[in-house]
Amino acid sequence: MHRLRLRLAHWPRRTLILTDTPRPDCPACDGAGGHNRDYGDYETGEYAGTEWTPCPCWDEDRRWPLLPLPRLPRRRRPHLDPWGNSHSDEPPF
Repeated sequence: MHRLRLRLAHWPRRTLILTDTPRPDCPACDGAGGHNRDYGDYETGEYAGTEWTPCPCWDEDRRWPLLPLPRLPRRRRPHLDPWGNSHSDEPPF
């Protein structure tokens, strides 16, 4: 059974995608989707990094793009209000 959710992805363009989620009652990962495993350097035995091992209850590559979102126009001068300025004595209506 799929456990789907909506997410926002920042691929070359902002896109709304549907993704699979880990099984919340999985006894192997407790709903986290995998395990972190620390490993050390073979010569010194000191910490060398962390590796992510995904759980079989979840496929992290299962995702479906639904629709690209429109690009929002950037304001050229974010400090100015486009509907008026702060020095006016007139009411806002």
